[in-house]
Amino acid sequence: MPAIINSEKGAVVIENNVIATIAGMAAMKSYGIVGMASKSATDGLLELLKFENISKGIKVLTEDDKLMIEIHVVLEYGVRISTVGENIIDNVKFYIKDLTGIEPYNVEVIVEGVRIK
Repeated sequence: MPAIINSEKGAVVIENNVIATIAGMAAMKSYGIVGMASKSATDGLLELLKFENISKGIKVLTEDDKLMIEIHVVLEYGVRISTVGENIIDNVKFYIKDLTGIEPYNVEVIVEGVRIK
């Protein structure tokens, strides 16, 4: 379900793929991230997504006017996972709020793997 911003002039509808792209680009600005992983990496095969498919590693849900984002990432080997995860969350929340005016209710980072860069 897309995010909807209502005002006295009308409504602005922001589709989930737009929010996913913004979140993916924000996440990629974080230190220690190698790339986005496919959301369907549960079968044991890890697919590192190319830049043009960055939104495929992100799940966006809108429930009761609350925006929730799930980000699947691959991190660089040797980085502190908790610190990088918090940095990704901060970046995503900042850019989503800055570019859309919507404050994400929850951002989850799922680390699908680590790689030597």
